[in-house]
Amino acid sequence: MRGKPDQQLAMLTSLSTEDLIPGDHPIRRIRRVVDEVLAELDSDFDAMYSGIGRPSVPPEQLLKATILMAMYSVRSERAFCERLNYDLLFKWFLDLSIDAKAFDPTTFTKNRDRLLDAEVADRFFAAVVRQAALRRYVSSDHFAVDGTLLEAWASHKSFKPNTDSGTDDQPGDGPGGAVGGRNVEVDWRGQPRSNQTHRSTTDPEALLARKGNTPARLCYSGHLLIENRNALVVDAELTAADGYAERATALDLLARLPVRARRRTVAADKAYDTRGFVAGCRALNVTPHVAQNTTRQRSAIDGRTTRHPGHRSSQRARPRVEEPFGWLKTIAGGRKLRYRGRARNRAWFLVTTATYNLLRITALDAQPA
Repeated sequence: MRGKPDQQLAMLTSLSTEDLIPGDHPIRRIRRVVDEVLAELDSDFDAMYSGIGRPSVPPEQLLKATILMAMYSVRSERAFCERLNYDLLFKWFLDLSIDAKAFDPTTFTKNRDRLLDAEVADRFFAAVVRQAALRRYVSSDHFAVDGTLLEAWASHKSFKPNTDSGTDDQPGDGPGGAVGGRNVEVDWRGQPRSNQTHRSTTDPEALLARKGNTPARLCYSGHLLIENRNALVVDAELTAADGYAERATALDLLARLPVRARRRTVAADKAYDTRGFVAGCRALNVTPHVAQNTTRQRSAIDGRTTRHPGHRSSQRARPRVEEPFGWLKTIAGGRKLRYRGRARNRAWFLVTTATYNLLRITALDAQPA
């Protein structure tokens, strides 16, 4: 564009980001639902900030920024702030003007503890689920549950012996030791390594875990409870990967559902076919439609459950719980978590799962009645 810089600036500032986003762009439907959810949380946000002092970045913008990072696969907060300087769609979504400067990446760091203390992630996720319920997209009778491992932001080299484990090794000792720099070759073949004797120095809350024949990695365990009508996530949790978390957390998620007299059903894979899980479901007035583990001599459920057509229907709907897990790991970048500690990763997990629900809600809104 030719002309003097002042004339160019005047021409640009005469436009707004609202004029540049197409009217039929899907992001407009998403933002409409997001604004409805955030309006419900206005009183919570007002209580978080003092009325005096230097103005801070509103928590609504930080939440919207997290939503954008999940939808557009932005790996880090620093990369997001760099992109915010030139991406007009991002500025429009955050209600910023064209010439507004991006906030500093440390804004996320400085406000994270404040958001955690106020349990903003929990309230935001619950508000999104309420929006789905108001639209009658959520079933209150039939559910499915599953869990997965999410790799922690910690490497095997940070998994070192505890000082009180009773071994002669000191943290950092072992083949290769600490000599040669921080990225030396290490061979642990023949060395016993467990969560009882070792701990990660990078993320002490991450535990060594694996599923199937995959190698063991430092992980957290993510859990989702979906309803079977539209596969919307009604509850989510991130726990330590201790080997028992899937079944125990599934019972906790079911117990958090509103109490009702009518019996519910929950579908699950054969890893949940244990006496403890089945008995726990029945104590919560929930019929466990779990897949029978045929490798065992005796399953925890029998023909009294499997003979009903509802069991087959639940098992057909159960694989849909893998859809949000796949989206979280690929599009949202959750295959390897970006924070240290369970609290921070749990907040990210809840907000990102709520973002998946937002995409599902807007897709359902767009369907003909």
